[in-house]
Amino acid sequence: MRTTALQKPDFLLTFRAPLEKVSAFFRRSELSRFLCSFHREFLYALLFTAVVNLLMLTPTLYMLQIFDRVLVSYNEFTLLAVTLMLLFFLGVMSFSEWVRGRLLVRLGVKLDMALNGRVFAAAFQYRERGEDGGGLLIDLARLRQFLTGNGLFALMDTPWTPIYILVLFLLHPLLGILAIIFCLILWGIAYIASRVVEEPLETAGQADQKESAWLRGKMRHVVAVNAMGMLWNLQRAWLKKHRVTLLQGSRGQDAQARIQAITRFVRLCQQSSSLAAGALLVIHGEISPGAMIAANVLVSRATHPVDALTNAWKDMRSTWRAFLRLEAALEALPPALSTAKGVDIEGVSEVVGGGFSVELVEAQASAPNRSQPLLKDISLKIPAGMALAVNGASGSGKSTLVRMMLGIWPGTEGEVLIDGLALREWHRPDLGRHVGYLPQNVELFTGTVAENIARFGKLEPEKIIAASQQAGVHDMILRFPKGYDTEIGEGGRFLSGGQRQRIGLARALYGDPRLIVLDEPDANLDDAGDHALLEAILKSKERGATLVLVTHRPGILKVMDSLLTLEGGKVARWSRLLRPASAAGFSGL
Repeated sequence: MRTTALQKPDFLLTFRAPLEKVSAFFRRSELSRFLCSFHREFLYALLFTAVVNLLMLTPTLYMLQIFDRVLVSYNEFTLLAVTLMLLFFLGVMSFSEWVRGRLLVRLGVKLDMALNGRVFAAAFQYRERGEDGGGLLIDLARLRQFLTGNGLFALMDTPWTPIYILVLFLLHPLLGILAIIFCLILWGIAYIASRVVEEPLETAGQADQKESAWLRGKMRHVVAVNAMGMLWNLQRAWLKKHRVTLLQGSRGQDAQARIQAITRFVRLCQQSSSLAAGALLVIHGEISPGAMIAANVLVSRATHPVDALTNAWKDMRSTWRAFLRLEAALEALPPALSTAKGVDIEGVSEVVGGGFSVELVEAQASAPNRSQPLLKDISLKIPAGMALAVNGASGSGKSTLVRMMLGIWPGTEGEVLIDGLALREWHRPDLGRHVGYLPQNVELFTGTVAENIARFGKLEPEKIIAASQQAGVHDMILRFPKGYDTEIGEGGRFLSGGQRQRIGLARALYGDPRLIVLDEPDANLDDAGDHALLEAILKSKERGATLVLVTHRPGILKVMDSLLTLEGGKVARWSRLLRPASAAGFSGL
């Protein structure tokens, strides 16, 4: 059939669909496109892999020359020449392996350096939505390690298996058929292992992780456990979980041991069978003794990539799942938008003093496993510079409301505006510098007092001391063993509840933020702490900051402008309060 100008050859049409599918796969996501940007490095790695695999034939050819030439001619010069050639080619092969490994190591580092910032941010955003995001960083590490591990090398070496089998066919068809048989057997074992071994081991691993997380959670409260004699009760509960983990793990390990024993048996049979087949062919005069030895090596080399893939199968599957999780995370959580439409954050607010206004438009907050929303149809506006107190019964949604205002409640519907701009239009790091937040459960981090107050940014002593003095904790910090350089331990465990709360308040006030949100900041404070808190509120108001404060204590209402009361997830009342105009007015209260 003649091909017209509008027609394409049949073979192009045959391969077009598969090629389009492959191309679409590598264009389907940001992570795929990013990996494709390293196509030059992968091509160089494949080139060096080709050199390595071609030179893997050198020992085979050397044996052929030894048996078929040197031992027949007894020529020492021939032996010297072929040995020198062997050493040269082995040197080239080793150099190529080193370059390939070095190239892939650098590729893994480049991949990590390019993505670790995005993945780190995505992990925290996942956690903010109530999901476990810590695994994303582990997934990135697994992807980096795969690029330098045996799994990728096995994938690169596998296409050379047919070439080794072709060489065996050139020696004798029986040897080629034998290599194909053993490759198929090893592939079958790999498939059975994936079906029989992987699922029990994965289930056991998940059970072990849950058990470890459960145990760590109980160990964090060791004082309460010992004080109330709960140790034996917890031990019984742990033993129940531990027995399940042991049972699931033993099943998977038993199956793995069986597969490993079968694989070892097949390997030993392959070595003996290839040698026996070669000997049979030598007896019948179809190949030389040298070809018999070379064939034994080639059969082992032909099955080696298949064997390596079998051993790396579990790692490859876990890497693939890590790739899919990273792909989904990066697609679901794209890079944060730059500050909206080029707006300069320093000049957004037109209010004197620079406070941010906050507006909620038909906002609604929901939570998993809750049929009814926690907050319903919340519409309110907090003018810049206002000090708003929020109260209500326990469970009325106070903490949820302030977290919605800051955009850190995952199940939020409706619109939240900061100075007229939707939260999604703000660049979170830029906005965060102008927001102070003290959560109900104070969250401090491992590090020094100064690092926690400075939000782990650049340590500026003047700002740190100013925030500490405003929160009334400067003198308290100076009494610590190393002052501001004192390590507070994991989660601030070396501090009392009141100390954690006051240092958390200093962190919230650091840098004179424009919007300050305090969720029950007086829960663990003594009289001196309460006084320092009230003065900090008044000083923030004097410079025009907007304050939102959740409290149950009526005394703090003396320094607030308005009171918002929540009932059943809705705004029940909004009332104005009388207040002193300054810190001087507060001194007479």
